Amino acid sequence: MRLNKYLALALGISRREADELVASGRVEQRGEDVLVDGKVVKPMPYKYLAFHKPVGYVSSRRAQGQAPTIYEILPEKYHHLKPVGRLDKDSSGIILLTNDGDFAERMTHPKYEKEKLYEVELDHDLTPLHQQMIADFGVDLPDGKSKMGLARRDEGYGDGKGERREWSVTLKEGRNRQIRRTFGALGYTVVGLHRVKFGVYELAELPTGEWQEFTIRNQG
Repeated sequence: MRLNKYLALALGISRREADELVASGRVEQRGEDVLVDGKVVKPMPYKYLAFHKPVGYVSSRRAQGQAPTIYEILPEKYHHLKPVGRLDKDSSGIILLTNDGDFAERMTHPKYEKEKLYEVELDHDLTPLHQQMIADFGVDLPDGKSKMGLARRDEGYGDGKGERREWSVTLKEGRNRQIRRTFGALGYTVVGLHRVKFGVYELAELPTGEWQEFTIRNQG
């Protein structure tokens, strides 16, 4: 097995990151052993996990203030897995976790344009003008223009209340809190954000707070 592949499997990093680690001089080989910073590392089998994150939990190993982490829900046998793209504390939905760095990079690097689908609820109706701005022209944010696909989820209620508050939002990038910041720039507050699809992987009927292992599917 090539050294970069060995390190990627042992550390849950991409092969590109493994190459950078080798170039840094922190890796050495002693016979059949591979050491990083003087410590022997052993490869583990790849695992892939889909998790239905509840609202109120952060997608990191460290708690943020009083907010617990998703690892307080997941069994210890999965604690070596890293989130593939995160959801903020106030958001829910599908999170993928893995120790396969190459898979994580393919799912999150902008060049692969993995589509993510969210169900979003706003605090008040989105005007047609703002809908067009977001979907067709994009909204200027400090880190660049944000453009998202929009489809109404609440059309046809007929009661005149909140008929333009619920939207399906499609993203092919994943900047920090991008959906919330995009709507916020136009004067809206996102009161509900739920990710239902990440690439080819869907939340489907997985209950809140539950998880299931999966095998890699065609990434498209």
